[in-house]
Amino acid sequence: MSYTKIKWLILLLPTVATGIWEYVRHQVLLPYLSMELGNVLTPFIVLLVTLTLLTKLFRMLEETLNQLQRGQAMKAAFEEREQLARELHDGISQSLFLMSVKLDKLERAQDSGGRAVAAEQIRATVRHVYEDVRQSIANLRTAPVTTDVHWMSAIRGLADEANANGIQVRLDWRLSDGLLTGKEQVELLAILRESVMNVRKHANANALILACEPIGNGFRAVVQDNGNGSEETDFWAKGRFGIRMMRDRAAGMGWTFTIKGSKDEGTTVEIVNNRGDGREK
Repeated sequence: MSYTKIKWLILLLPTVATGIWEYVRHQVLLPYLSMELGNVLTPFIVLLVTLTLLTKLFRMLEETLNQLQRGQAMKAAFEEREQLARELHDGISQSLFLMSVKLDKLERAQDSGGRAVAAEQIRATVRHVYEDVRQSIANLRTAPVTTDVHWMSAIRGLADEANANGIQVRLDWRLSDGLLTGKEQVELLAILRESVMNVRKHANANALILACEPIGNGFRAVVQDNGNGSEETDFWAKGRFGIRMMRDRAAGMGWTFTIKGSKDEGTTVEIVNNRGDGREK
């Protein structure tokens, strides 16, 4: 029996029991039972009937609630595993593939100069994989779907990470986490984390704006830095896996993802859900 049906039965049962007793009393028992005695017996009979039936219904309600909680926990665990799998695929697996290509190049290098260049490229890739592994571990520690920590703590954590790396962050967050589902929180946080990490690693910036505001039923989130931005075509160049990952995550939620920049104005990443219909119910 569904949770809703059990609630309605609990609400209606006392009324139905009272109605049945009054009908039987007046139509059948009135010649044998005085009005005064019937009035005295009414609350006891109704209490006996409702307690007998409601006790079972309350047990069923508790079991249903436990099943719902277990289902939510399983869903949260699945979303966390899905998040980790996507991060491994989007970041680490591509980096390892790139490393294998560079190892092949190292083996084919004929002179010491070519070997030195290939070796340095491999070292850079290893450092990149190391950063990705650390970031994936951090994601698991701060995933909002499986912890009791307020989601804003994870957003402030992104700002703190940037501050710790010498980037002054202006946090302008006006979106309540109650407006987002658990999956929306996971996906938006992953996109923002990748954006901030790109600023730390590549932008050579000293200032960063991390902002979000509600738009109707949706939102608009922005990550803007003052670093050495790139032309738009450079963002989608071969090997820019992080940007493609952010775009794919946003597309999977029905959001609009844009990235723009110039060498004079830095880079701006914008995620917009202007319809609010990308939610999972």
